Parts: sequence; structure tokens; C-alpha cells
Amino acid sequence: MNSLYNRFISATGLAGANKRWLGLLFVVALFGTYACSPSSSVTDNKQEQSIETSNIKSLDEVTPPSPDPRVGLKAGLFDAEDAIWNLEMLSTTPPPEDFIGSTNSDLAFKGNYAIQGNYNGFMVWDISNPANPSLVVDFLCPASQSDVSVYGDLLFVSGEGLGGRLDCGTEGVNKRASKERLRGIRIFDISDIENPEYVSNVQTCRGSHTHSVLDDPQDNENVYVYVSGSAPVRPEEELPGCSSAPPSEDPNSALFRIEVIQVPLDNPENAKIVNSPRIFENLTEAPSHGMSPADKEQIEKAKEEGAFVAEIFGQPRIIPDRYVSQMLGQVVKQRGGEGQPTAQDSATLRKNIGKMIEERFGGNDDDEEDLMANRGPNQCHDITLYPEIGLAGGACEGYGLLLDIEDPANPKRVDAVADSNFAYWHSATFNNEGDKVLFTDEWGGGGQPKCREKDPMEWGANAIFTIDENKEMDFQSYFKMPAPQTPQENCVAHNGSLIPVPDRDIMVQSWYQGGISVFDWTDPNNPVEIAYHDRGPIDSTRFQMGGSWSVYWYNGVIVNSEIARGLDIFELEPSPYLTENEIAAANTVTFEQLNPQGQPKYDWPATFALAKAYVDQLERGEGLAMDQITNARKQLAAAESTSGNEQQKILDGLADKMDRQASSSSQTAKVNKLVDTLQKLAAK
Repeated sequence: MNSLYNRFISATGLAGANKRWLGLLFVVALFGTYACSPSSSVTDNKQEQSIETSNIKSLDEVTPPSPDPRVGLKAGLFDAEDAIWNLEMLSTTPPPEDFIGSTNSDLAFKGNYAIQGNYNGFMVWDISNPANPSLVVDFLCPASQSDVSVYGDLLFVSGEGLGGRLDCGTEGVNKRASKERLRGIRIFDISDIENPEYVSNVQTCRGSHTHSVLDDPQDNENVYVYVSGSAPVRPEEELPGCSSAPPSEDPNSALFRIEVIQVPLDNPENAKIVNSPRIFENLTEAPSHGMSPADKEQIEKAKEEGAFVAEIFGQPRIIPDRYVSQMLGQVVKQRGGEGQPTAQDSATLRKNIGKMIEERFGGNDDDEEDLMANRGPNQCHDITLYPEIGLAGGACEGYGLLLDIEDPANPKRVDAVADSNFAYWHSATFNNEGDKVLFTDEWGGGGQPKCREKDPMEWGANAIFTIDENKEMDFQSYFKMPAPQTPQENCVAHNGSLIPVPDRDIMVQSWYQGGISVFDWTDPNNPVEIAYHDRGPIDSTRFQMGGSWSVYWYNGVIVNSEIARGLDIFELEPSPYLTENEIAAANTVTFEQLNPQGQPKYDWPATFALAKAYVDQLERGEGLAMDQITNARKQLAAAESTSGNEQQKILDGLADKMDRQASSSSQTAKVNKLVDTLQKLAAK
């Protein structure tokens, strides 16, 4: 552009003030040329070629690699074969020594740091160089699941397992009831992030499987934590006031409720439960499905091979070897024996395994089952808060709930949906506009292979709903990662987040050993996968837990918590289904902190990347004729290469032209967004 302008000035032989006049004349001439003749060139050959040619494709034309390279990958822990499409892996970093072999769980973000939960505590990674993340802190403090969230200088960590201790000790808790046990929320001061300080905890009757942090815009003094506890109710002698009786017998029952914790920001040590709302009232038992063909085959084969099988929550399940060994040891101890279990011990375990599992993991007696027959869920697994729209999505066992959270301490249910194809509602994600919500189904609990070739695509998948003006949810479609996985790979829908691509609903999601998948659900009836990464199984000969627990977009990168392998960081690669301009526009959205379960609203600054992204989308959706698209790109290129009044006039002219074309476009709303962006750029 500058070289053309200089040649124009030189050709006139004028200088000084006349140059400024000619500069204006140059822009007018240039603008008119673009408007009348799309084939005119004001850029170098490379720019011109990129404007005139395009590989953008409709999502109806997505052609993933075939055959799918995710099928048949070689196994390994840190040396597994992998397959990747439309992503670039920037780094993969194994966990530190104290965390190897222990489950990596959820993620939260603050500044340049990714905070990664682990059943042994949490780790803080500096990801300012995503190609080479560095470990800042490995804080040993066992308690499953150690899901993490941040707010300002506070870090919240969930604890639910029976082995978590108030003092963060590693020796566990062996007593049935103990004042040393931690089940609830730990609170850390991370104002000095290299030296986290454990300042407080809030104990709950069922522990904290997960939690979500809510910032109330009307309350500058407190932050609220919604706690979802899924474990059996604690003995009252361990935590007074805890009751496992049905609510009809005890109105203070710890069942059929969630906990809301209020945390004073100036005095987090005074955090306390301020409400236990019963958001499940009047829900009946949800419909469910039986076993898949692959499950039936697996159970029959296991029985033939002598494996231990027990009925859990109404379905036969193969008991993992580690639990069988523990229970056999218990049988030996009860008979006063020592050493290795005998054949008689094995027979005793087979006879009593159902009862022993209930004692170990909790279960209702017959009277309680009668009292709670046909009732709906008594817990949530996860609650995603979207404060900008005043709603939350509760994934609650057999139901997906929509909650009104305008009053943070008093959430109220406004809608509930059930689905016989769903086994266990796990988590929720809203689209940015808040008129759609996606729920995941963790069929099999995350520790089973549910992406085998014979498994139904509607089971262990996502369900997409629209939300109408009455705040009611309407089902639209399912989406499941499409590549079949082996029986040695735990695989089912799990945690993910939106990627802030303007005017599109694109999500990255974990599928345990099914890897990570990026898919577009802008059309709720036609979700389409557009990128992925997958590794082979950890072990090709036997099942071992691993894979992606959580994967989230954060400030331009995609961060993956790999259960067994550590921390992965990716970048999106341009493709016909997601352009370089769309990725650049997404990367203009940045946060100082991010908790994916406290979903933020994405707002895009007015940039040339945003304008060009809208133009790309208008081409993909055939919202304007191709000559109009090409003309818009040329004028954007001309405006971006100059500044001041020249830039303003080009942008204003293009905005005016687009405004006139909007009414005749099949994508009027998108053209209007482009016009708004151009006007804001011109006003800068």
C-alpha cells in the first residue's frame, strides 16, 4: 500500500501540503476502484492471492481423515502413538514425582498459571510459555477429587474421599468416624502463589465431589460456593447434624439438597454454609436404559473367566482387581487368618460381595429404599453457573436442571429434563447467548469403556437443548465423539468449555481415553466435529485408568488435564471449518482468571481480526455474493495497512456499503455485526 501511494505522489511531482491533498484524492480513488472493480489489486501478490482464493467450507462438507487414525493407535503410558487433526500440540509435561500414578483431575486458571487438581493435592503450572510450562508448586494434600477453582487470591479445593485429612497428611484416615477427616471445601490463600497458605475449610455431610464459585455483582464482600456432594452421608458422630434418613422422616436430611457456602473475602476463615436448598423437590425417578450389547458380552465373558461380578445400582458390574484384593483381605481378617486368601475365602466373598460393597461405598436399607422409591435425584454431580444470564445448569444424576441464581444463596429450579438415553447427567455448558445448553452423560462413571464399536451413539454422549423465553429446555440432538475405542480404554463424555469464536458455538471436550474433541454445535440439530487429538490406550492388554479428565480454552491455548500423563497444551490450527481469522478473533478474548464451572460471557473487542472473521463466516454461510465477499476483504486489507483519516474513510465507506447490503442477505444479523465492528474500528 505505501509503495503504491509513494509512486502515486512521485508521479504527480507535488510535495508538502499538496501531498496531504493528494493523499485524500488517492484514498477516494482507491475506494472507488475497489467498489467498482473487485479484481483491482492494491496489495502484493501474496495478499491478493489470499483474498481472491479461499478454502472455506460449509460444515456440511466436513471431510475428516479416513480411515479414522484414532482407531488402532499403539498403547503406552508416556510413549503411546497419537492422532491429531486441526490442532497443534505445543507441549506435554509429566506430573512431578509425588503425583505420578495418582489421578489428575480438574483445572482452574489465574494469570499465567494453570492450577491442576490431583487426588494427592494440586499443582500450579506457569504456562506463560505454553511450549515449555514450568512447575511452580506441587502441594501435597490428598483428597479425591481435588477439583479446583479460584477467585482473586483464594483457591478452593474439593474433598470427598474417606482418606482426606484436615491436616493434609498422607497417612489417610482408617476409622469409620474421625474428627481428623476432611470432606468438604479447603480454602487456600494464593496471594503468593508460590507459597499457598491453607487458611480454612468448610465440612459438609456428603463431602464435595465438585463445586462452583459464584460472584454476585450485587455483593462485593462475599463470594459463594455451590457444593455438589455425591458420597454417602457421614456419621453424625463425625460431623454433628448429618442425617441419611429420607426427608419424610427427617426434614434436616443431608439427602436431596446441595450446599451453598458464603465466603467473606476479607475473612475467608469465617466461610460457612448459609443454605442447603432442596432443588430436587417433586421430581420422580427418571427413565433409564439397560445394558449395551457390549456390556452384556463383557459380563458373560467375565463370569466364565471367574471374575467377581456384583449388582451395583441395579446393574451387574465387574469389580476391579484392586477392590477384590482389599475385600479378600477383609474376609481373611474377619476369620482371624493371615497370609494369602484361600479358595474358601474367595467363595465367601462371592456370596457376600454385594453386602460388602454397600458397607464400603454406601447403600440404603430396605426401609429407606421403600421410603425413597420412585423419587428423583438426591444429589447433583456438577453445577455450571452462568451469572451473566442469571442461570445455572445442574447435572444431577437422572436429570438436567435449569436453576435461577439471581439470588446466589437461594437457587431455585425453573425446569428439569430427563432422558432414557442418559445414565448419569454429569456437567453442563451454555452457549454464549444463553439460549442453548449442553449436558454430558457420564455413563459408566468415567471408569469404564463406553465408546466401543457396539455402544449406542446416544449413550455416554452430549444432549443439546434450546432454552425458550419461558426458561424451558427443548431437546434438539446428541453428539458423541465418533471414533470407536477399545475395551481397555475408559471413554465417555466429560468436561469441556466453549472456545470464544465469534458468532459460533464451538466447544472443546474431554472423552477420557477417547482423547479430546472440538465440535461445532451452532446448529443444535447438527453438531459436527472439526478437530481432535487422541492417544492409544495406556495398556493394550488390560484396562488402566487414564485419558483427558478436563480440557479448557484459556487465553489462546487449549489446556488438557491428562489423568495419567500430566498436562497437555494445544493450539488450534486453521482449517476450512475454522479460519485463521476466526482463531485470531477468539484469541482477543482474555481473562485474569477462569473457572469453567463459573462460565464467563465472551465479549469481543472491535479488531480487524473480528471483522475478517465475520467476512469468513459470511462466505461459509453464503450470506453475501462472492464478489461482495472479495470486495470486503480488499477494503479491509487496504484499511488495515493505513491509519488515521485514510483508514477511517475506508472503514466508514465499507460499513455504509455493508449496511445497504444487510437487508438482502440471508445472514442479516451477521452482516449487522460486521457493520457494527467496522463502525467501532473507524471511531478508534
